[in-house]
Amino acid sequence: MTTVPRQPSSPDEEPRQAPDRGRVIRRRALTLLTIVLLIGIPAGYLVISANQSRNSGKDKEAKYSATGLTIGWPSKVQRRLYETPIPGYSRNVAYYETNNYKVSRLYAQFLTSNAGLDTFLKRAGSDTDELKKGDLAISDRDRNVAGWEFTGPGPWYGLTRSQKDPSPTQTIVVNRSNPDHPMVFVVSMTHP
Repeated sequence: MTTVPRQPSSPDEEPRQAPDRGRVIRRRALTLLTIVLLIGIPAGYLVISANQSRNSGKDKEAKYSATGLTIGWPSKVQRRLYETPIPGYSRNVAYYETNNYKVSRLYAQFLTSNAGLDTFLKRAGSDTDELKKGDLAISDRDRNVAGWEFTGPGPWYGLTRSQKDPSPTQTIVVNRSNPDHPMVFVVSMTHP
């Protein structure tokens, strides 16, 4: 059964009045507010989230595109992976890591004591007797990457510790110009 809209039966009867203008405006405002709340707020959240994510990516890009040594300690994971056990009381610690599909390298330097040097070499699988005077074991290429120039006062000592993959190969140079506090330079290279 369908209903037919009622027509005025006589000319004296008035047609229905249009809704109040204020009421229409309130209803439209409420509809607009509902749309803003349901669509605008989530959209705004997505814009803010995307912006934060982009900024985070830029920070990471800047960190990993930096060249040369970064002052500070390599992470424990990096030290373990590259078998570079820097003694805990070392100073002037700096590092730099490079990675590609063929080879990964950790460049590290630190100032330590004679006992710290002994500890480092022992943990790295070597000892001070293996250091050769005048041996600048680190290649020119690796020196350029790290920004090291081994031209200052010496004496300089070096060694290369080769291991089977996946263990890293290490080249170590020690500056003994201060007999009590040697400066150690290490390049640890591994093939992923």
